[in-house]
Amino acid sequence: MTKLKTLIPRILINLFLFIMSLSCIFPILWMIYSSLKTQQEFNTNIISLPTRLNFQNYIDAFRIGKMDTYFVNSVIVTVLTVVLTVVISFLAAYILARFNFPGRGVIYFMFLAGMLIPVHGLLIPVFVEFKSLGLLDQRITLVLPYVAFNLSMGIFLFENFIKTVPLEVEEAAAIDGSSTTRRVLTIVLPMCLPVISTAIILYFLGAWNEFPFALVLIKSPELRTLPVGLTNFNGQFTVNYPQMMAAMVIVVLPVILTYLAFYKKIMQGMTAGAVKG
Repeated sequence: MTKLKTLIPRILINLFLFIMSLSCIFPILWMIYSSLKTQQEFNTNIISLPTRLNFQNYIDAFRIGKMDTYFVNSVIVTVLTVVLTVVISFLAAYILARFNFPGRGVIYFMFLAGMLIPVHGLLIPVFVEFKSLGLLDQRITLVLPYVAFNLSMGIFLFENFIKTVPLEVEEAAAIDGSSTTRRVLTIVLPMCLPVISTAIILYFLGAWNEFPFALVLIKSPELRTLPVGLTNFNGQFTVNYPQMMAAMVIVVLPVILTYLAFYKKIMQGMTAGAVKG
């Protein structure tokens, strides 16, 4: 009887977790198999499985919706954002963590204060500034704000982690004649790989999925990214939902695969440096 009393709560908890997991997974599965249905099948029953696999929606998404162009644009913007943000964040965090100079606390506080500012509240000021500087509708237009808004989180992660790297290791290398650049690249950088992996994933997800800045700062169709490209599938009076689902799969699939491959790195990097051993 005692075992039964302890077993029932476990069963209920597991059942609750299963239902919650299913509620998170089902929308993704529904989107995927709905992208393989015809418009008539979708209108008849939006929940049912397709009678046969229809890959024409994906062909139309690339041919009519120009998803190939938007995909390339998103890749370029995301790669540039990730590389520049990681490099700048790491170097700035190393200087703040290793050197004590006048104004260091103020500079670090200003970077941290950037995490408190609602990013999209700066959309109009950024638009006005970019318009006055002639930076609208260019390949680098989206990279600049993406890098700027991600620096606060990146410096916070890197600075906390670099502080846990023993300074004695660098001092020993300096005694052996290693330059500062060599110590940073051969000692500190390899030890920061967990937090670098976390930063790369976070920057990738943010840049890949960003919509408001991409919508406002880019007007040329040939420079649009994937999130903005999805708006092309909304007709004035009707919407081809299976075709839109196919386009959404193209957008979401890289994010899902990246997260499934590296989700453990996110937790490791976020907790790295939190406890000093």
